[in-house]
This record gives sequence, structure tokens and C-alpha cells, in this order.
Amino acid sequence: MARNAVSVPFAADRDVPALIVKFGDYPLHHGGVGAIRSLGRLGVPVYAITEDPYTPAAASRYLRRAFVWPTSGTEEAGHLVEGLLRIGRRIGRPTVLVPTDEEAAVLIAEHQDDLADAFLFPRVDPGLPRRLASKQGLHELCAEHGVPSPSAAFPQSHGDVEAFARTARFPVVAKNREAFVRRRRPAVNGTTRITTREGLLALARDWGEEPGVILQEYLPREEAEDWIVHACFGADATPLAMFTGVKVRSWPPHAGMTASAYVVENPELADLAARFVKQIGFSGIVDLDLRFDRRDGQYKLLDFNPRMGAQFRLFESDAGVDVVRAMHLDLTGRAVPEGEQRTGHRFVVENIDLPALLAYRRSGYTTPHAPARASGTELAWLAGDDPMPFLTMVARCVRPGAKHLYQLWRTGRRGAATGSGGG
Repeated sequence: MARNAVSVPFAADRDVPALIVKFGDYPLHHGGVGAIRSLGRLGVPVYAITEDPYTPAAASRYLRRAFVWPTSGTEEAGHLVEGLLRIGRRIGRPTVLVPTDEEAAVLIAEHQDDLADAFLFPRVDPGLPRRLASKQGLHELCAEHGVPSPSAAFPQSHGDVEAFARTARFPVVAKNREAFVRRRRPAVNGTTRITTREGLLALARDWGEEPGVILQEYLPREEAEDWIVHACFGADATPLAMFTGVKVRSWPPHAGMTASAYVVENPELADLAARFVKQIGFSGIVDLDLRFDRRDGQYKLLDFNPRMGAQFRLFESDAGVDVVRAMHLDLTGRAVPEGEQRTGHRFVVENIDLPALLAYRRSGYTTPHAPARASGTELAWLAGDDPMPFLTMVARCVRPGAKHLYQLWRTGRRGAATGSGGG
């Protein structure tokens, strides 16, 4: 048995490698490390695109090779496609693509025919991932298919913002309309809660005549719960693996990346996600964020990420299947074993959960559906069989990481005047 094999009741195709594709510039990405470990432990050869040779992903013992290719996600599509094809030629055999950000997922979908000879990936409507990654596109799809989502406005001019401010019920939430804008010049820093008409107009002065924002109904955290769905769907949009969980903490607080979450069984939520994906005809891996609004008893879809989520390793069935393994099995013609999710299992992102924990304790916020005690814990970075990504993360965090957390804290403090941090 190979050094990196694990005992599971199925066999992955070790002749078909995988390539972790990330175009955004954020070296401390635990999701990529999780995907490398997940497939590598099955004996699948795993390659990854990395910003430099010293990222945590590049340090994993389960990585066959890192292709150092600094990108931002804003490059011309032709340049990125050619770069992927060049990597495919170097690997030398058909390879499963595992996108970890929207830029990668959208590029793969929109250039399927160019990439099909070198790579394996789920085939979808070429325009669907871009529409799902867009706040406006997702809102329109939800309305079209009867899926609850927060009410929203999409101002096309500064005058539209002023008109909205005259009639809106505050607080409201402002978000960047398109996912890709975060790599360029975002109108707002993440999810921004705005408490007053004056605060909105002051913030809007920097948006120009064509605001790239969505102004959305605020769902108060005191009356809401944050839920997540991770799933993999086959070619006919049938779920191959489906998991539900509740987010306990995020960083920045209440609006950022998952810092801690639990697996919680939620058949209603799983059914909602499966029906929506079937209606839109998506196949592949999805990461959904929903907020349960206790005021009306509805799960409202906030984000539909048409790719692997960074916290996907929270979810694994008792058959040893997670969404990345499910996709690799499916694309290589193997059956995906059925199994139950590990209810009560916990996921913790070590480098952001401590500040998140302190912030949540100060706010007094708790998640009612979080188990009192975890049945097990999956750490994002630290793994006994693969310690180097954790050590590399720590080394990169010592100075720049502290500065980054400080900047995030300052962003939250600056937003207090307009209410940054909710959503």
C-alpha cells in the first residue's frame, strides 16, 4: 500500500491526478491544503498552483508538485487558459480540476471546450457559475425559482442610492455586487452593515456614478442563525454527497470566513439545496451560505459558491467521502459510496478562531443549534501525518499575520460608524 493511502471502503483511481486551481493571491488558504490531504491520503497524485514555493500548500507531504504561478484572478482569460494548458502538458495525463475560488470556477466553466482534452471537470452551462457568484445573478435566480433570499436593491447610479436611502428601513447591508471585484477596487470591504441614511450617503460618495454594490435587507444576528451546505452533484444534478452544518464563529465577526462550525443534521435545508441545484441544472461541488430568519421561519440563501469551500473538511461521511473525493470518484467513473454525515463533528481554523472566539464572547452571541460537546474535531491546519503546512502557516503569520488581523480589526472599528460587520 502506498505511503499516503488510508483505509476507506472504496478505491480511488490513482492513475488520475488532481490539480488544485486557485487564481486569487492569498497564500494562507486552508481549503487547498485540505483538498491536497483528502485526495493525497487516498494515493491520488495531487498538484497545486501556488503563489510561491513557501506556501502551506506547497509544504504538504501529500503534494506531488507545486506549480508556482503568481496570479491575481484579474488576468486576461486567454492568459489563464494557456497557463492551465501548459501545466496540463507538464502533468502529462488527464487531470481532475479542483477550483478553490470563483475566478477558477468561472474560467473553467466558460472555457470548457478549450480545457476538455487535458482536464476532467463537471460540465455545466458556461454562464451559470459566473451568475451564481454574482450577488445580483444569485438574487435573480432565487426569485426565479422561489428560493428565499434577503430583499435587495441594485443601484445603477448615485441617484438610485439617494432614492433608496429615502425609503429604506435601516439598518441595511452593502456588499460588492460581483465576486471578482474583491481583486480590483471593491466599493465596500466585505459585508458592511449601515445603520443610518446619513451613513449610507457618506459611504456612497466613494462609489462613483456606477455603484458596484447590492443594498440588502439586514437579518439581525439576534434573530438569525448561519447555516452551511456543502455538496457534490453529478451530471444530472443529482446529489452524490450532501452535508449540512451550522456556523458558530467567523472572522471578521458575523460576516467573514468560517472560523468554527459543527455538522448538524438538517433535512429541510438539504432538501432546499437539492431542489434549487436541480432547478438550475448545476453539477459539481457547491458551498452554500444561508441564514435562518427566526422572524419568518425561512432559510434565506446569501451565497452560492460554485466550487469547493475552504471549510469542506468539516464534512465527511462514515464511508470516508467528502465533496472533493466524491467529485474525483464520479469523474473517474467510480461509484460514490453512500453514508451518513458525522453529526456533531467540529471544524476549527486555528489562526482565526481565537480572535473570533474573543469577539463573540464580548458580543454574547451564541448559536442555539451548536452541540454542547463535539463528537470530534477537524483542524484546518494541524495534522499529525502532515505537520509542515501548519508550521509554514505559523511562520508566515508571525509578523504579517498579526498585521493582517490588526487591519481586519481596524476595518471593523472604522465601519462601526456605518455598522460594518453584520449581514
